[in-house]
Amino acid sequence: MPEVFPETHDGPDLTEAARKLFAGRVEFLKSAPSLQYLPEPTVPEVAFAGRSNVGKSSLLNALTGRKSIARASVTPGRTQELNFFEVGDPAVLRLVDMPGYGYAKAPKSVVKEWQRVVRDFLRGRAVLKRTLVLIDARHGPKDVDREMMAMLDEAAVGYRLVITKADKIKASELAAALLATQTEARKHSAAYPVIHVTSAEKGMGIPELRAAVLGDASI
Repeated sequence: MPEVFPETHDGPDLTEAARKLFAGRVEFLKSAPSLQYLPEPTVPEVAFAGRSNVGKSSLLNALTGRKSIARASVTPGRTQELNFFEVGDPAVLRLVDMPGYGYAKAPKSVVKEWQRVVRDFLRGRAVLKRTLVLIDARHGPKDVDREMMAMLDEAAVGYRLVITKADKIKASELAAALLATQTEARKHSAAYPVIHVTSAEKGMGIPELRAAVLGDASI
């Protein structure tokens, strides 16, 4: 089986530091419907990207230990803004919830505009330290995920692949999804080689991912 991210390179100390940080102040800062509304680039940022209904809001809630810091919607494709959350007092880093992609019912004009906004954000945001690309364990990497990864490769933005909803499938199916995701990662220049496997509902992989986010923000 491919390696599951067991511990950050900085070990238990970073995991505990991340736990304490995320147990403190985590607050919604603002939404940016376009680049002109971005907050001042004063602290490191880590962005979250994923297909609509991949469990992005649930993962953000699990990472921050809140029930609704990021509102999970029953209607896929509702997030059409860049949403910024500050972590720490004073702020140590920001989490950026990017619009979900790959939702077929979104008007093509909306999809095209948001592809442009996301691409420009990725290319031009100097404080963006890492992007997390979420992959649904039940489906593995899809073409829309590959498109996002290619966009990140082009923008030279390093990213981690994070499998979500790992509790929703059998162990054998999870192993297959993990292998497919790691195989895909090897094809992309900006992809981190080790895959995170998570379940927001069960808490699986959350401490390790939290530590990775803090480590990435400290680069």
